[in-house]
Amino acid sequence: MQENVVQELQQMQPDEQMKHKMLDILKRFHSEEEMDSMDEDSSADSTLSEETLEKILSGEEISFDDLSLEEKKRFQRAIAYGDLSKMIKPWDPWWSKPSARKIRLSREGTQLVQPLSEQELPDDIGSNESTDIPFGPETPLPPLSTLSSKEPSPLLTVHLVDILYSYCFTLRLYNGDWRSDALGSVMVVLNVSLVLGQGGQPETVLEALSHCLEQICSPAYRHMGGLQFGLAVVHDVISLLELGSSALLCAFCDMHRLIREGEKEAKSEKRRKDEIRSTIKLAERKTYFIMCWVHEQPEEVWSSLAAIVSAEKTIMESQRSNKAEILNNKGATKGKCIIEEIQ
Repeated sequence: MQENVVQELQQMQPDEQMKHKMLDILKRFHSEEEMDSMDEDSSADSTLSEETLEKILSGEEISFDDLSLEEKKRFQRAIAYGDLSKMIKPWDPWWSKPSARKIRLSREGTQLVQPLSEQELPDDIGSNESTDIPFGPETPLPPLSTLSSKEPSPLLTVHLVDILYSYCFTLRLYNGDWRSDALGSVMVVLNVSLVLGQGGQPETVLEALSHCLEQICSPAYRHMGGLQFGLAVVHDVISLLELGSSALLCAFCDMHRLIREGEKEAKSEKRRKDEIRSTIKLAERKTYFIMCWVHEQPEEVWSSLAAIVSAEKTIMESQRSNKAEILNNKGATKGKCIIEEIQ
């Protein structure tokens, strides 16, 4: 995704007006400060250098890998927040489009109509937004009873939230194009998801979301926007749940493809440790199992779960607001006695 973005920038005319516009955007972005204390120690001087911008705008060949680590982080964040939207077509999540509400699958969970490939699409519908929806399963989903003799865990709804969060965040991070780096995408999923990455068993929605948000606010990912961006991804999860079973099956099918493609790349790299490949394989099986479980659930499950996630998000936002207020008032209370001993 990032390489594609750089290529799009290279295609722009290298005029002074465009250069100044780009510099203005990045300088504005450079001066932003995170409200949340978890982001207070983030680097304030990391942005695309003028030297790099000169190379891009002059048409010189440059790849995403040529950028410094801090430049990559800032560039990813600028894309995620739409700061470059005037120059680069922003990615709209497929679950936010009207066509996502029209997804229909067969009783077996498969596509009702086999979609045409991009080569087969007529020119006038080649950009139809329905083609952005991930394809559903190509073969009928088996009954859960054939996959396990045990009764499904009542915690699967919680695990589903955890996995959906890692999926939505990964697509946001890669601007919707996980195929540009399937292995990197899988590693993001494993880092964010407690269930897939560590074999964890969160027992509540709050526990699942808290772990995911903790990862998003870690040094590895907080350049994307920290807690504020993390809470926005919670909204993505809610949106998917509200769409119902068909959309969820498409999401999990896309996630399953992502993991399998990443697994292929991991096998081709000898330097990858066996334990990582093993973790990816377990994640692939877990994702497929939950996809089959989703297929057997009644629609009302998802509206109820969406309401629970929404309630937890409201609480988190309230706590964040209170935290910001406390930080703002910290200076006013400095030097005053907060707790007085009772006489």
